[in-house]
Amino acid sequence: MTSALSRRHSKPTELMTQGSPKIRQNHQIVYVCKKEMLHYSRQDIDQMEKIFRLNLINSCTGYKSANLIGTQSADGQTNLAVFSSITHLGSNPPLIGFVLRPTRVPRDSYRNIKASSFFTVNHIHHVSVADAHHTSAKYSEDVSEFSKTEFEPEYLDGFQAPFVKDAKIRLACRFLNEYPIIENKTLLLVSEILSIHLEDGIIENDGWLNLQQAGSVTINGLDGYAKTELIERFQYAKPTR
Repeated sequence: MTSALSRRHSKPTELMTQGSPKIRQNHQIVYVCKKEMLHYSRQDIDQMEKIFRLNLINSCTGYKSANLIGTQSADGQTNLAVFSSITHLGSNPPLIGFVLRPTRVPRDSYRNIKASSFFTVNHIHHVSVADAHHTSAKYSEDVSEFSKTEFEPEYLDGFQAPFVKDAKIRLACRFLNEYPIIENKTLLLVSEILSIHLEDGIIENDGWLNLQQAGSVTINGLDGYAKTELIERFQYAKPTR
């Protein structure tokens, strides 16, 4: 392993040694190249340049969900923002959670959710990643991200928060509670799903949603958007197999 901040911008070297994994191909032994493992200690992480550390820590935990949260203020001003922290908390009752960064600066989504309790969650799809990412720009509270992108607001079933019109998977949600995370002064918001709107052809007979069929994307780090490809679905795992 290698541990040095001086190597952080260099590519891992390829090693071909007698200790490398090997496969047999046409009765010949072929050695497979192994990439050298890099190692960053906590001290290394603390000493990293800010943007490098942001990119590393935001991507090292794996792919994240990619959604747009739609809200509306008391005076009717709409807001749309990309979130990568929305996650399942439970199915009965149907709960989701997401993390908000410190609220020392204005957070339009947070303010609108706390005022009305209602918001929407809308999947991001292949064709809309550029506009979705643009909603992270810091517009003033009197400017709607809908007006700065190709996204169109849509109101369904009398729900007061706007949905994204062309999103193929949309959730109507109600805020329930918030929990401060004292270690970094963020907030975990817990909410319930009130209703789900799906494009026909996405849901399977057992209730499973085929996100690849929907064209939903995922987020790599802070600014990378990726397509999904299903590898396999497995039965419920039991010790006896």
